[in-house]
Amino acid sequence: MIDKLTHFDLNGNAIMVDVTNKNITERQAIASGKIYVNEETYKRIVEGSIEKGNVLGVARISGIMATKKTSELIPMCHPLMLTKSKIDFHFNEEEKSITATSLVKLSGKTGVEMEALTGVNIALLTIYDMCKAMDKSMIISDIHLIKKTGGKSGDFIFSSEK
Repeated sequence: MIDKLTHFDLNGNAIMVDVTNKNITERQAIASGKIYVNEETYKRIVEGSIEKGNVLGVARISGIMATKKTSELIPMCHPLMLTKSKIDFHFNEEEKSITATSLVKLSGKTGVEMEALTGVNIALLTIYDMCKAMDKSMIISDIHLIKKTGGKSGDFIFSSEK
């Protein structure tokens, strides 16, 4: 249990965490999420035959761009100088889903979990945007942090057991 929420001052006002005195460490975060699509949409994404173009290529670029702009979207996030941002996709033909995975790295004073989570969200939203003309019933789900390393709080690995 966290005993102190660091994004609030003693009066309950939202603040940006002061990382001035924190050590620079190597930090990494991996996040993932899924989009479920109908059979025709799945087939056309795999084949690369969506009219708007290369769905996964555009989604990859948008996800990477989103990791770099996280501090512009989430008010208390620090602007970070990322050293790596990568978006990958995995197909599951049985459930007609595509999993997006975002890996983000830096050497810095604060973590990159929000950047990895933002990258996944935007990559999946881009897939939705490019395919919505043929499938408005797509479902985006299971967005979560898989792993984070570095920093004062140490490492984290997701476990589905609560």
